[in-house]
Amino acid sequence: MSNPVTDRCIVLGVTGSIAAYKAGEIASRLTQWGAQVEVILTEGAQHFITPLTFQSLTGRKAYTDADLWGGEGHITHVGLGRSAELIVIAPATANTLSKLAYGIADNLLVLTVLAAQCPLVIAPAMDAGMFQHPATQAAVRILAQRGVLLVGPAEGRLASGLIGRGRMVEAAEVIAAARWLLGQRGPLAKRKVVITAGGTQEPIDAVRVITNRSSGKQGYALAQAASDAGAEVVLITAPTSLVPPYGAKVIKVRTAAEMLDAVLRETHDADALIMAAAVADFRPRTPQTQKIKKETEISSLELETTPDILMAVAERRARLGFPRRVIGFAAESEDLLTNAQSKLQRKRLDMIVANDISAQDAGFEVDTNQVTLLFADGRVEALPLMGKDQVAEVVISHLIAMLS
Repeated sequence: MSNPVTDRCIVLGVTGSIAAYKAGEIASRLTQWGAQVEVILTEGAQHFITPLTFQSLTGRKAYTDADLWGGEGHITHVGLGRSAELIVIAPATANTLSKLAYGIADNLLVLTVLAAQCPLVIAPAMDAGMFQHPATQAAVRILAQRGVLLVGPAEGRLASGLIGRGRMVEAAEVIAAARWLLGQRGPLAKRKVVITAGGTQEPIDAVRVITNRSSGKQGYALAQAASDAGAEVVLITAPTSLVPPYGAKVIKVRTAAEMLDAVLRETHDADALIMAAAVADFRPRTPQTQKIKKETEISSLELETTPDILMAVAERRARLGFPRRVIGFAAESEDLLTNAQSKLQRKRLDMIVANDISAQDAGFEVDTNQVTLLFADGRVEALPLMGKDQVAEVVISHLIAMLS
C-alpha cells in the first residue's frame, strides 16, 4: 500500500489568476509523490506563469492552446483526457467555471475535460464579489451536481486589496483533496474506520491539566493511511497542532470521558476502531473551577482512575458485534511484550501495537517508531525502526486483511 497519487496520471489545468503561482507547488508535490503530471495552461495563465516553469517542475512538456493546432492537434485533447485518472484545475477563474458548466470548449483545457472520464477537482480563484455573483453560483451548482469536487474558495485579502471570499485555498489543501479522491476506490472503500489520536488532558483547575507527551503523530498517520485506502475515516483527537487528512470527520475532545463518549457514539456501526490515543490513566478527583493561586499551599492532589475506553468497547462489542475489528496500542517503558500481551487478552483486541517509549528515536514526539505487532491468534511481528507513516501503512495493511 502506498500514496494513491503514485503512478497516477494527473492533468493539472492552470487558468488566468494571480494565484497561478500556487499551481507550481501543486505540480511539484504531485511529481515528487510519483505522479505523471500533465500541465495545461490557458492563454490567461501564461500572463502569470510560463510553460517552462512547469516543464522544469514536472520534467514533462506543458501544453498550451498552441498545441491544438500542431501536427497532432486534432487528438491532443483526446489523448490527454483519456489518459487522465484525475483532473485538477487550480486556480480556476470565474470564466473557466462557466465554460466548464456549459461546455464552452474554446480552449485545450475545457476540451480535455470534456474528453475525460475521470474525477475533477476545482480550486476557484477570483476577486471580490465575482464568486457570489449569480452567474458564477449557477455554474458552481451545475458542477457540484455533476460530482465535481470544489475546494474553496477561502476568505481573505484579494489582489484588489479588498477582503472577501474568492481567494484560492493553499496548495496543500488542493493536493490533499486530490490524494483523498484518488484513494476512494481503495481496499477500505465503504468501510468506516474510527481512529483516536493525541494525549488527553484532565483538568486540575481552570488553566492546568494532567496530560502526557503524546504528539498525536502516529494516530494522524494512521488516519491518513486509512484514508489513502479509501476508508470513511472518523478521527477523534485530543488537542494537537497537526492537520487531519482531507475528507476525515474530525471530533475534537480533551478528556478521557469525552473521548469515551465519542468512541462509543462513532463505533456503534464501525468496521474498525484503532485506539492510538494516549489516554490519561488518572484524573484529579475534584478539579477546581478557578485557577489555583501560586500562594495557595497544596500538600497533595487526590487522583482517581479514568474510564477504560477499550474495556467499554470490548463489553459492547461482545453484545452487538461492533466495531468488527479493534486494534489497540501499548506504550510501555518496561516488560513491553508481557504487558502488551496482557492488554491484548484482557481487552479482547484483534491486534495490539506495542512500542517501547524509552527506546531512542521511537515513541512520543518523534517522527519514527519501532513497534512489535501482537495478534489474537498468537502471531508476533517485530518491525524495524521506520517512519510513523510507514508504521501506519503496515497497520492498515493488516486491518485490510482482517476485514477482507
